[in-house]
Amino acid sequence: MKAVIQRVLQASVTIEKQIYSSIGNGLLMLVSVEEADNTEDIVWLAQKTVNMRIFNDEQGIMNRSLLDTNGELLIVSNFTLHASVKKGNRPTYIKAAKREISQPMYENFVSYLANIYNIDVKTGIFGADMQVELINDGPVTIIIDTKNRI
Repeated sequence: MKAVIQRVLQASVTIEKQIYSSIGNGLLMLVSVEEADNTEDIVWLAQKTVNMRIFNDEQGIMNRSLLDTNGELLIVSNFTLHASVKKGNRPTYIKAAKREISQPMYENFVSYLANIYNIDVKTGIFGADMQVELINDGPVTIIIDTKNRI
């Protein structure tokens, strides 16, 4: 799984000109699944996401996690994170899992975060044409690939 995590003051997803979901202070997370991903990737990425110390403490040092701050979480599926641009000018998405694999994995990831960490996770709609708005706080943007843990 690949993820782009952004610390935000606010973020929202609009679908068909209607705000579908929104959050205040917390994390916006774009997530993509590849065929080789499994439950271990879900568990590792969830743990990393909620415990990553990227929120400021009282001294202004990034030393607090999403769990420490009771921050909100908005997760949006985004297969284009698996784009390859090695050849030519048109990206290829060969590494991105097909819908029958990626949608259940994405939904399991969201459910895992909600159930294990008791977080009210907001989402977009898998596969929908979405417009994502955010105010990046910092800016703080982290890129994670579960296949590159070392």
